[in-house]
Amino acid sequence: MMEPGLKMTVFFLVTVHLKTDVTRAMQVTSTGPQTVQKAQGENLLIGCTYTPGLQDTGELDIEWSNVSPDMTQKDKLILAYTGGRILNYDPSLSGRLSFVGDPKRGDASISITDLRLSDTATYLCKVKKAPGVDMRKVTLVVMVPPSVPKCWIDGKEEKGSPVTLRCKSYQGSSPLTYSWRRESGGAKPPLAVPLNTQNGEYLIKNHSDSYAGSYVCEAKNPVGKAQCKQALQAYNPTNRVGVIVGAVIGALLLLLLLLLAIWLTVCCCLKLRYEKEVANEIREDTRAPESRASSRNSSYRSVLGYRTHQGVSYSSVGNRLISVNESNGSHPSNSDKGSKQSASVRKPLPPLKYDHRYGYPV
Repeated sequence: MMEPGLKMTVFFLVTVHLKTDVTRAMQVTSTGPQTVQKAQGENLLIGCTYTPGLQDTGELDIEWSNVSPDMTQKDKLILAYTGGRILNYDPSLSGRLSFVGDPKRGDASISITDLRLSDTATYLCKVKKAPGVDMRKVTLVVMVPPSVPKCWIDGKEEKGSPVTLRCKSYQGSSPLTYSWRRESGGAKPPLAVPLNTQNGEYLIKNHSDSYAGSYVCEAKNPVGKAQCKQALQAYNPTNRVGVIVGAVIGALLLLLLLLLAIWLTVCCCLKLRYEKEVANEIREDTRAPESRASSRNSSYRSVLGYRTHQGVSYSSVGNRLISVNESNGSHPSNSDKGSKQSASVRKPLPPLKYDHRYGYPV
């Protein structure tokens, strides 16, 4: 059976041997936070320095990968150093991802420039040199800093009435918080309700002159902050009775104008309707236009069978022609009958015929 002193000696030798073997194995020596938050557009250095063991004599192989959040999926290889060459596997990081130092001299650290939201991931550095291997993980969170917030006031800033100071930043990654401070005029007024740091509301229940002044709202998140200023005034309350009376009078005037417009519209419609009816009645009572006197005379003469020749009219009675004087409308005298009868008899006129086109004999 081994003595107690001998047991202690053997245990000490074994422990020293194990520690020596551990220190001689491949070891990544970089330290720092496991999670890094950076603003969009900034640059990042992820350290991965290493020290190989005495027994690590194989070929150096360095890999940088994006760890997949799904354990069933493979990690995405983005950068490697193998066979003395640097290989870049991610086109989205081309020109922005590179080794900082000489990978074969114990520095596998990388630099990512112009960070983007899509660069948010867990980065794994694995250094292999057979038989040794070691690794380090760093989670990168890329965030958008808050934009310059907008400050405004809800309320009329009247004494004795509630007033709310509001602040809102329209860009920025969560968690985004707000805070108010009084820049001038003394201490901040007491709050009516606890300050809501998520939406930037600062409620003053009973406003007064002592609360007037300049206030500053600051919006911030882990990667940045921005602020805006708002001046708060204190006005005397308005005459509410006068406002109500003015509103009532204005409403009545508006109603009267509306009724007047309706009345004018109705009158115009009735007038147009009356004019239209009168015009229709006039057209119904209008006589047909009379024919000219000359046309009537000629028609009359044609109906009676008169024929004219050089100022003398002739009428056929039976087979005889009787001349009629156009100037006085009387028959010629007996003395003229003898001299003109022979000429008239020489040219008898054809008998009259009824013409359907004119409605009388021609």
